[in-house]
Amino acid sequence: MNERLIVSTSPHIHKKETISWIMWMVILALAPAAIAATFTFGLYSLQLITISILSAVITESVIIVLRRRRITIFDGSAVLTGLLVAYNLPPQVPPWIPAVGSFFAIAIAKQAFGGLGRNIFNPALAARAFLLISWPKYMTQFTAPFSQADSVTSATPLYLLKESNMSLPEMGLSYLDLFLGNRAGCIGEVAVPALLIGAVFLLVLRIISLHIPLIFILTLGFLNWLFSGNSIGGGDPLFAVLTGGVILGAFFMATDYVTSPLTRKGQIVFGIGCGLLTFVIRKWGGYPEGVSFAILIMNAFVPLIDRATPPRVYGKIK
Repeated sequence: MNERLIVSTSPHIHKKETISWIMWMVILALAPAAIAATFTFGLYSLQLITISILSAVITESVIIVLRRRRITIFDGSAVLTGLLVAYNLPPQVPPWIPAVGSFFAIAIAKQAFGGLGRNIFNPALAARAFLLISWPKYMTQFTAPFSQADSVTSATPLYLLKESNMSLPEMGLSYLDLFLGNRAGCIGEVAVPALLIGAVFLLVLRIISLHIPLIFILTLGFLNWLFSGNSIGGGDPLFAVLTGGVILGAFFMATDYVTSPLTRKGQIVFGIGCGLLTFVIRKWGGYPEGVSFAILIMNAFVPLIDRATPPRVYGKIK
């Protein structure tokens, strides 16, 4: 037999990138947001991040040992999950909140489905939804940025808009405040420049593409411009994009390989769905923010989207 004619099973093209490398690069891309959060909300936010990561790593380690599987905690996936759980928390929650959230993310949203690559929903967002439903009091109390006292609380811009229909000047804020993070919000979502630095880093490395985040943001901005004002076309798309967790969600969670579509067409559909659902939840839902629930709902539709937008089979004629 001529060994030169033997063809092995796919894949035939191998890249140097590994799961571990991708995870640690995403963690590195999120590091500027942690620095910005510490500067904005104080060292306590860094403690919450540490507790969240440790809880995720310990939970994954225990479950892997109990399942008698190969130790995989060094691939960075548990660290990344813990980091994202912390980023979705208000900066003054009790320390047991990130511990419980990361436990839920790893044990229920990830390992219960079979581990990395088999989870249906983004684990960090599933944990946020669980915490928000279970302990809404802690998850909806936000600290004013740069405040010296723990008791200084502040409503988020989205809450003020939804409950009081206040304009940006009435809130005492400007677009620059929204962009730089001089507003109340979750630990990892307020510092837009830090998040964009990380996003550009991932785009340069081609770990993510612009298909999902760009379509997500454009859809949300367009719908807000069209329907959120006092007249058709009188809304404020920039306010919608710069508030809440849009940038964090669009670039770092909606682009999750496991819970997003495979093809470019599917990713465009996914991005449109995320933007549409975020707008609907914000405008008519019970919560002022809608990014987390929008992405989770679209996660459930990913198998259908993949089936409707299959990749082209090499060599197959339509």
